[in-house]
Amino acid sequence: MGEFAARNLVKKRKKLRWASKAGKKKLLKIWKKDPLEGAPIGRGIVLKKKGVEQKQPHSGIIKCVRVQLIKNSIQVTAFVPGTNAIRFIDEHDEVTLAGIGGSQKSAVGSMHGIKYKVIEVNGASLNELLKGKKDKPKTA
Repeated sequence: MGEFAARNLVKKRKKLRWASKAGKKKLLKIWKKDPLEGAPIGRGIVLKKKGVEQKQPHSGIIKCVRVQLIKNSIQVTAFVPGTNAIRFIDEHDEVTLAGIGGSQKSAVGSMHGIKYKVIEVNGASLNELLKGKKDKPKTA
């Protein structure tokens, strides 16, 4: 490293920034593309219930809800797991969402662009509601 090496050092640093995973995330602004902003779960208000068609070669309708997140007002589509589970969810209910489990926060299987699933409705676990262990809490 000589007296006049500054320009070369700066060039080298810029080039090597892309080598680290954290640097690449920062430069590509990947954190902006995540509605939950890095959190494992998030809460939201149900705007409407809808059915989404599956990708080929499967056929059927996946029961989903359109949810507006409380923390940043971004709208996402979330899958409702379980037979007849959609009956426990009404419009304007507060639901808790979790990632569906795809690598790099992606969709799974034959579900088109659905990256989240509902785990709670008005603070009660969807699993317990399905089994009949709990009743759905009333909203004020």
